[in-house]
Parts: sequence; structure tokens; C-alpha cells
Amino acid sequence: MESSITKEELAIMKSKTAMPMMWIGLVSFIMMWAGITSAYVIRQAQGDWLFFDIPATFFWSTAVIIASSLTFVLAQVFSKRGQNALTIVMLVSTFVMGIVFSMLQYQGFLELFAQGIYFTGSESNASGQYFNLIVWVHVAHVLGGLLSLLFVIIKAILGKYTPNDYLGIKLSATYWHFIGILWIYLILFLVFIR
Repeated sequence: MESSITKEELAIMKSKTAMPMMWIGLVSFIMMWAGITSAYVIRQAQGDWLFFDIPATFFWSTAVIIASSLTFVLAQVFSKRGQNALTIVMLVSTFVMGIVFSMLQYQGFLELFAQGIYFTGSESNASGQYFNLIVWVHVAHVLGGLLSLLFVIIKAILGKYTPNDYLGIKLSATYWHFIGILWIYLILFLVFIR
């Protein structure tokens, strides 16, 4: 006896498994970041730590990532309402802000280099190395979020999302909000754990 699964049943199965899988991935990221920030604290306690001012550009990038989360929330709201044009506008706005965030991070690195804070080389210091590592690994996660956003934007343009089926947007938004919250944690960590 052969059983066939309808499109609706398949969609229900995907929605029941996709979000838990996303959370498993995010928990693994949390564990990785707990390890990196713990190593930062341990290394800092060993001495030979250079204290430097965090460029203001990193704080501007924080405002941008917060704003991008708000536009992603609006994209979800419009998607639930079936307002595809507004969903696309908000998704593209989120994508553009993700690019701006990444550019501001790069500008922040240039400002660090101007202060003499290097990741490697004879003039590098452990504090600069950890700072660079934390920010660059986060930027890698942002790039993953941008790729996800690009995929979601294309699907939205093709009209693949409906008020009853916008799982891709929900998954991408969950990841995007996670990397936004993660950045807020990291910048506060870098400011206060000095």
C-alpha cells in the first residue's frame, strides 16, 4: 500500500521541523560565542592587555542592525497580510541595512588600524586580536544572513509566499534577529569587559 503526501501535509511537516532545526543551529552558535567570549575574559586576566577606545563607527553599526530587525519584523507583518509588494520593500530595506552594517564594520576596522590595533604581525596585541576575531566572526554570520535574505527576496519577488506559507521569511527573520541580538551582546561585552 502506497501513501502519498499532499502539498499541504508536506508544508505542515516542513513547518514543524524547520524552526526546531533553526533553534538547534542557533544554540550551537550560542555555545561557540560563549567559548569565544570566555577565552577573551581568561586571556585578559593574564595581563599584557592593551586597552583602546572602540571606534564610534561600531556603535553606529549597532543602530543600523537594530533598525534592520525592525524592517524585518515589518516584512513578516506584511507577509502575513498578503501584502507582497510591501513585504519585498521591507526585505530589500533589511538587506540594504545589512550591507550598510557590514560597511560600517569595515570602516571600524580601518579606524582600529589607524589606532595601531592589528590582528596579526609584530605590532599586534592579544586584545586587538580578540577584538578583531569577535567582530570578523560576527560579520561572517551577517554575510550568511545576507545570503538568506537574498534568497527570501528572490522568492518574494517570484510570489512564492502567501499569508499561510511564509516559512522562509520566518526562518530568515529568526536568524537575522539572532545575529542582531548577538551583536548587541558583543558590543556591550566589548565595552564593559575591559
